Amino acid sequence: MSYEVVYANKYDLSELIEDLSLEESLEEIAYCTNMRLVVMPDLPKISPGQEIRIAGIPFGKTRKENLLNPGVVWECNSVNTGRKHLNITAYEKTIYLAKSEDERLMPAGQTATQRIKQYAKEWGIPVGNIVDTGEELARNIKRSQTIMSMILEDLKETVYKGGSMYRLRMTERGLELFEIGGNSVVWELESIEEVTQNRTLEGAITKVKVIGPQESENSVSEPLAVMSKDTDKYGTLQKLIMDNKIETKDQAKQAATKALLGLQETFSVTALDINTIRAGDRVRLNGLELIVTKVRHQLGYPGRMDLELAAENKVRRDYLA
Repeated sequence: MSYEVVYANKYDLSELIEDLSLEESLEEIAYCTNMRLVVMPDLPKISPGQEIRIAGIPFGKTRKENLLNPGVVWECNSVNTGRKHLNITAYEKTIYLAKSEDERLMPAGQTATQRIKQYAKEWGIPVGNIVDTGEELARNIKRSQTIMSMILEDLKETVYKGGSMYRLRMTERGLELFEIGGNSVVWELESIEEVTQNRTLEGAITKVKVIGPQESENSVSEPLAVMSKDTDKYGTLQKLIMDNKIETKDQAKQAATKALLGLQETFSVTALDINTIRAGDRVRLNGLELIVTKVRHQLGYPGRMDLELAAENKVRRDYLA
């Protein structure tokens, strides 16, 4: 195994690893690793809650770096079929934000950056470089929900108000915020084993009707905006947007424009592993610039990766708009 796996900051499990992968998606907050190892007599007792890290040589470099650090063992189970094996699932520590619930009142005028720092502080998660998202958010009463869903609400509102799309990641410096598609190194996907292109009208929207605040429970409000695109080509697939925050026709038109998205196109790629590609990164495939929505790295030498890719406008609508 060309990767290093260290448990509890002192036990090197690298020679025992038979299978090792890293995976994440834009729908989840925490980087996840699954590993399978051979159980030997001197193997330490491995328990959920303990730290674990994975290191390897990043693609295109020569020195080993941590790829997952710090991680936390979340689940483990043993299998004995004549030779005993242990399966371990571990996550970045952002998993605590995905698994913890709360409710709170968030005042108007805060940015997503300020709120993320507040969540992290209360959950004891160190903070690294949290870029300034810039957009001031509205007052929000967050009823019983996970901290992750609170963060996603704030990031969605940031996009809705004209800001960029962002993604949280855990680094050795602490919790950090990255702009989706803003990676400085954009990899051209080569050494491809398979590409699947999927085109569908499932999820497409060709007509949008926007309704503002309800005037009465006994009446139907007049729409503030109705917009169409490609109905002659794909037929009418209408979405109704009801949002009390939309009060003017200009706001309604902006919301409708963002929602219109016709034919849905995604790509699935299996290729030689580039072990630093993360969900939210921009990559190039046959001249197209696409966003990674899901990635699974099968680590090894040589490794391989499975990617799910979509255009930026689809990511904006599906995940953050």
